Amino acid sequence: MIEYVKGNIDELTPAMAVIDCHGVGYDMSISLNTYSALQGKDSAKLYVYEAIREDAYTLYGFASRQERDVFLLLISVSGVGGNTARMILSALSVAELCNVISSGNHKLLSTVKGIGPKSAQRIIVDLKDKIQSLGIEGEAPSTVTINSEVQNEAVNALTTLGFPPAASVKVVQAILKDSPELTVEKVIKMALKML
Repeated sequence: MIEYVKGNIDELTPAMAVIDCHGVGYDMSISLNTYSALQGKDSAKLYVYEAIREDAYTLYGFASRQERDVFLLLISVSGVGGNTARMILSALSVAELCNVISSGNHKLLSTVKGIGPKSAQRIIVDLKDKIQSLGIEGEAPSTVTINSEVQNEAVNALTTLGFPPAASVKVVQAILKDSPELTVEKVIKMALKML
């Protein structure tokens, strides 16, 4: 099994990175979070997960070991494949996802493209204890204090207005992290200026 690939970044897109390692180009599927971590760099070290099937051999690359650990947990859930797990990790950072799972916020998780309410609930039920045993949930304690009711209402309003769910979640969380006392209306007004 390949643990990681270290080398020069030969090609980089939001969904894929080609790492040139001593003349061999490794084509890896990546999340948007990994893409952000790699932007502007000439070389990289990506932790690898190999998905081997009869009809395909896919490498998934991750900027951190922690992101790969969460990816492995996600694909252990029935009905969640590699591409769906990558989509989840593109919409939410590792810390955000861990907070969503440990707080049981299935509405926020179901805003991710390809995740319905039932899948979101299954992910939360299956992974709640496993996330806590990894000890990742404490990584971003400041997001725990966010009023989830205000956040959910603001995100729902923004998505109804046509804004992408993932972008809406990030903006609303940033606003509430700075000013947790704001009402839903004020959060929405501030988010509209930022989106």
